[in-house]
Amino acid sequence: MELLVASAIGVLTAAGIYMILRLRSFPVVVGMSLLSYAVNVFLFATGRLVINQPPILRDGVTSYTDPIPQALVLTAIVISFGMTAVVVMLALGAFIEASNDRIDLDGEEDGQ
Repeated sequence: MELLVASAIGVLTAAGIYMILRLRSFPVVVGMSLLSYAVNVFLFATGRLVINQPPILRDGVTSYTDPIPQALVLTAIVISFGMTAVVVMLALGAFIEASNDRIDLDGEEDGQ
């Protein structure tokens, strides 16, 4: 189970970094979303990956699931959704203004 979750985190991180390094604005937004998903899965995995265990420690219970990372992930999902909406609106505004979603790092016009 841990190997599967660790592999998923690695794949999400690698795909997110690859997408962020693209020269178009939409893949950058998708890459940021993938990175936030990777961080969320990592935070969720820190709360112990156990099945059918209570979230609090009681008498006779030897293992439990930590509820704090679950609360952090829920908060991070809401924040990342809001930030993704803001970045999409900025990218859409740039696309409408320039009629192109290419990220120009040099500040030069096309072909010059």
